[in-house]
Amino acid sequence: MAKAVLTNPPTRVSILFNPVKGQPVNDTTTSSSVTTNPFDRRRTFALSLYMTLVGYSVLVALPAINSAWVAQLGFTEVQVNRVASADLLGLFLGSVATSFLIRTGNRRFIIYTGIGLAIIANGLCMVFVDYQGTLLLRVGAGFGSGLYTAVAVAGLGACSKPREAFNWMLLAFAISQFLELQLIPHLTMNEIYGFFIATYVVTLPFVHWMPAREAEKINADAAATKRVQRPPVVAWIGVFAIVIAYINIGAYWSNIELAAQAGGLDGAWASQVVAWSVLLSFFGCFGAMFVLRKFDYDRPLIFTFCLMVLAVGLLAIEVTAAIFVFSVAAFNFLWIFIDVYQMGGVSVTDRSGSAAAFIPGAQGLGQMLGPLAASFILDAGWGFDAVFVLCAIAAALALMIYGLIYIKYRHISVAGSH
Repeated sequence: MAKAVLTNPPTRVSILFNPVKGQPVNDTTTSSSVTTNPFDRRRTFALSLYMTLVGYSVLVALPAINSAWVAQLGFTEVQVNRVASADLLGLFLGSVATSFLIRTGNRRFIIYTGIGLAIIANGLCMVFVDYQGTLLLRVGAGFGSGLYTAVAVAGLGACSKPREAFNWMLLAFAISQFLELQLIPHLTMNEIYGFFIATYVVTLPFVHWMPAREAEKINADAAATKRVQRPPVVAWIGVFAIVIAYINIGAYWSNIELAAQAGGLDGAWASQVVAWSVLLSFFGCFGAMFVLRKFDYDRPLIFTFCLMVLAVGLLAIEVTAAIFVFSVAAFNFLWIFIDVYQMGGVSVTDRSGSAAAFIPGAQGLGQMLGPLAASFILDAGWGFDAVFVLCAIAAALALMIYGLIYIKYRHISVAGSH
């Protein structure tokens, strides 16, 4: 891992994911575990980082891919939402499988299996271009991606400083997202599938950099801290909150360009606004790290969700150029900010890796349910304003989950004392 990650001072842990009352904690293990933790090795960190970017590549490029499915394959707005949901359903199922396998299974074997499935399914998408065929194959591609991505996310979560690892990942994610949204619109459908295949192939020579199994040292650390950590069920509450939050993200991200065009805005202009607004994710990462070091954790998270409800809900009222720019810009800043807290919090609470491996599944499930629900809304003729009402409701539900937990544990200080 880069020195900046290892030499930074320890960051504090959110009240939502704190150990039991009265136990001071931080994101790190002892200095000896930093040197013995195999997931802190630079090459392992680099591999995990690259794999997360590849695994999430379809997810982040959905607006451009959806437009390509409409323009090049003739799919309807309802169909592209369901095809996108199929991809994300596969991602969810693959992550669920990895969550069970990762404790005792060989991580390298899981990666190779995921790569094989993703390559085969994306290759067959070049042959079977009808709606039904694409729908089924995207489930297979998503399943392979889920296996592959879950191991990568669990690897980042197993680092000695998971919050900082995820922040580095999200910074790189913002760059890759911007580049993809610039590239994808210029490719044919087959070239898009070929691009995905190539990114998986590049991984093959480096799979051996990933530890085959979780190191005994990490298991020992987890066992030693179990008596002072909050029950692992708290991590799974965080996973559930991620699902809810990503229903908003999935429905919004899959439909934002289509909604702009339906609202009378120029499609090419809207696409560029979406692409360039992704750069605001950088500020979301830096903002999250500043808050992590200077302030408490739960109130900023709750406040950020309040802003998210406003950002997505405004489009339900009217889609003007000004509102569109504000909404897209705020969305890209806020969701990255939120993710630093959510992903790091889950990993800190459950050091076994099972909950962290489920994070891509939770994100995939939420992003599957979002476009799926949007497809039914559009099929019913309720329009894109109803889709953004759905987005606002999902963000508000995630806000309520964190708000209720904060109310319950507000008497516990950040360090676990009064």
